Amino acid sequence: MTHLSPAERIRYLATLTEAEVEALSHYWEVFRLPHQVPPDGAWTTWLLLGGRGAGKTRTGAQWVKALAGDPAGRHNSPIALIGETEHDAREVMVEGISGILAVHARSERPSWFPSRRRLVWPNGAVAQVFSAEDPESLRGPQFAAAWCDELAKWRHAEATFDMLQFGLRLGERPRQVITTTPRPIALVKRLIADPRTAVTRARSIDNAQNLAPAFFNAVIARFAGTRLGRQEIDGEIIEERPDALWTRALIEKARVGTAPPLMRTVVAVDPPASDRRGADACGLIAAGRGEDGCVYVLADESAGSLSPPAWARKAIALWRRLAADALVVEVNQGGDMVRAVMAEADPAVPVVAVRARTGKWLRAEPVALLYEQGRVRHVGAFPALEDEMCDFGLDGLSSGRSPDRIDALVWAVTALTFGARGEPRVRGL
Repeated sequence: MTHLSPAERIRYLATLTEAEVEALSHYWEVFRLPHQVPPDGAWTTWLLLGGRGAGKTRTGAQWVKALAGDPAGRHNSPIALIGETEHDAREVMVEGISGILAVHARSERPSWFPSRRRLVWPNGAVAQVFSAEDPESLRGPQFAAAWCDELAKWRHAEATFDMLQFGLRLGERPRQVITTTPRPIALVKRLIADPRTAVTRARSIDNAQNLAPAFFNAVIARFAGTRLGRQEIDGEIIEERPDALWTRALIEKARVGTAPPLMRTVVAVDPPASDRRGADACGLIAAGRGEDGCVYVLADESAGSLSPPAWARKAIALWRRLAADALVVEVNQGGDMVRAVMAEADPAVPVVAVRARTGKWLRAEPVALLYEQGRVRHVGAFPALEDEMCDFGLDGLSSGRSPDRIDALVWAVTALTFGARGEPRVRGL
């Protein structure tokens, strides 16, 4: 069955009896997804970063089963099972619907002794449950392997993980699997950077065949692209710098589903200085001013490695699609070039030229203040723009690069807000 597509597998399973399906369900190699396959190489830590429902728990349980269940499994034990709390370890890792007991056929299941927090397999392999709330409980025991679940949520993550490392000293190759929804904590970032760590990433949608359709209709549709959705659904590590002009919380507060009737709409362009590979991107942002006086960010179609004719066509296409009032274009990189490119693309497009006379931070500060005042909204989610905003510091850079999306955003909001009667206070071409 491993060569069949998901649809073909479903059709094949429909031809089997209930007993045959039950027997087949315990052949993990048939059903596992690519992100659930242990990575190759001599890793010490396998870090599986995944969204909700991506199959992280099932992966950890199956890894423990493979270690403990083979005929020589006792040589791979004891195995430490560490959850956020003792309750989580018991209810999710051991007794849960995707836990260790569930992934075994009844005849192969280990004996579970809840009062001793211990699993014992028929071949003598042993696993013991621990809570991350009590790091000291790991002082003394020693292990050949460990499974850590939801490490990014552990209250005492550093202390618990350190105690575990002192105990991983049995067998020829002590290893650990960490299954967690990522958060930007120091321990997770350190593990990712460790050359002994194999990192696997998974999104909720990667395991869609095993999740209720209602989950995707209700949850993913609502949170897709937001900070929470990118962390909890896409399994991304979402960070922000302490000196940034914008915060994730501020942007989330500014998010709306739809815009009201708009009185004026502009498309702002921050052209790249060059179209060579690796050069700055072309910032391309559309925004409108609503009847309520707020600015609504409507689109981010920024892109890299665009020639002048290409970015001009792209900007004009967005202007037409939104029936915008004007194209606002920064001309610091060459007013004559911009004039020629836009005239060649479409001389009828109303273009307004703007020239930067202060640094990027000073230009962006008034716009950030509008966000704090609740006067700028994001209609939907713009992950790349929002990442740039939350990493834009005093040096005028974002992730070490020119913040081209922010530049275009600033020009759009400025044109809609700070001009007399809403008109950009800028010179025309």
